[in-house]
Amino acid sequence: MQRSISLPVTLVLSLWVAAEQNLIASSSSAAKQRRRPLFTIVVALSLLPAAVLAATRGEQEGDRVRFLPGQPPRPPVSQFAGYVTLNERSGRALFYWFFEAQTSPAQKPLLLWLNGGPGCSSVGYGAASETGPLLVNGNGTGLEFNKFAWTREANLLFLESPVGVGFSYSNTTSDLDNMDDGFVAEDTYTFLVNWFNRFPQYKSHDFYISGESYAGHYVPQLAEMVYERNKHLEMNQHINSKGFIVGNAVTDDYYDEKGLVEFAWSHSVISDQLYQHVKNVCNFRTIFFTGECAHAMNLVYTQYDKIDIYNVYAPKCNTDESALSSSSDSTIEKTVKKKFKRLRMYSGYDPCYSTHIEDYLNRIDVQKSLHANISGWIKDRRWSICSYSIFDNYDDNIFTVRPLYSKLVKTGLRVWVYSGDMDGRVPVIGTRYWVEALDLPMKSQWQPWYRNNQVAGRFIEYEGLTLATVRGAGHDVPQDKPAEALALISSFLLDRQLPTKNN
Repeated sequence: MQRSISLPVTLVLSLWVAAEQNLIASSSSAAKQRRRPLFTIVVALSLLPAAVLAATRGEQEGDRVRFLPGQPPRPPVSQFAGYVTLNERSGRALFYWFFEAQTSPAQKPLLLWLNGGPGCSSVGYGAASETGPLLVNGNGTGLEFNKFAWTREANLLFLESPVGVGFSYSNTTSDLDNMDDGFVAEDTYTFLVNWFNRFPQYKSHDFYISGESYAGHYVPQLAEMVYERNKHLEMNQHINSKGFIVGNAVTDDYYDEKGLVEFAWSHSVISDQLYQHVKNVCNFRTIFFTGECAHAMNLVYTQYDKIDIYNVYAPKCNTDESALSSSSDSTIEKTVKKKFKRLRMYSGYDPCYSTHIEDYLNRIDVQKSLHANISGWIKDRRWSICSYSIFDNYDDNIFTVRPLYSKLVKTGLRVWVYSGDMDGRVPVIGTRYWVEALDLPMKSQWQPWYRNNQVAGRFIEYEGLTLATVRGAGHDVPQDKPAEALALISSFLLDRQLPTKNN
């Protein structure tokens, strides 16, 4: 397992210099005789920073991914992958995949991408099928270059989190039994600190956080933790956080559930009678459903058995595997036990695409190239795009993260929220509700934005927050509408308004 190096060289030198000065001030002949060897030691110690830098560079290069099986030879892609240790005692480490920007990486910002679930892989979804420069091809045999990769605008870092997702692991079983938002935020922050020790050249870059789905919890909580920790650190230890952007983000249970039902009704998925029944028996302001509400919501979800809830106009994957994953969490018993939720399934032009990603990332030659599976855990289980054990055991007891928005927009962080408008799981209806509930002063009215002489979506600007939609996209905006998603992230990172002219 790779380790980051962090030696208190300045402190050591200071102590030795102080000792030398004390000896100089001493009039004893013994002290004078000792001055020369002490000075020699100080000179030797002064060479340590160069040694530390060399070791750090060596560690970086140890993570460099030279070439992946099935990777196209052109264009070249500068990439790194490996593990960052969080806790040596418990043997807990998170896996990352990092791509330098395609041009001028030394001048581009650093963007962290997180997927949700909770329990789904940012490597499998974000990197391999959405925003990364190398996408798994349609049959899982190799890779193809993504001409709409977000590496056109930023250095892009993907993290498999929480521990237990994808290649990330812990040797302590209890780590996997005590999973909640606080645990994940702390681990992700620790990862960042250690990752910057390994890649110190990016420490001064503008840093942004992005993600989708249940990362609607991860992202603002991490942003708040970075903001609070920075208050108590020296400037040279700060993470240079500038803002965050989330897509189809789980945020506020009341508004998200209300929006889910209204979307299903307004898009002709459920009947008038079922819609009225849900409104009569469900109180979405409580963290648990009643028995009647659980039954009613189960009926709502049942209507999605034959279509994809994550993009209601996309084809649905009808393989046996997807049928099992769809039905496994849709029982009334589970609904009563825990507030109803579903793992996201891949949607888009190839609705069974996630199986191709799993085929590719379970290849031994691919894992070796990515420096993954060094602990040998793959002997016990296959790499999977979502971890159902994490999903089932995750304690998602935070009803809303909306107050974090009220707090963070006041700090000057740039905050954007976007939604694919065909997503039935975290619909834009609910997102508009909770954004409006923030009661922020409005800067610009609801209006269309354009790409290639077509309406690409709509947006509204508030003081400190922008809400945008992407027309025709589902839950996975960068996969469904890659060109529009690139335009969106470009405008966010450059702090400019989405294009409002039809040209």
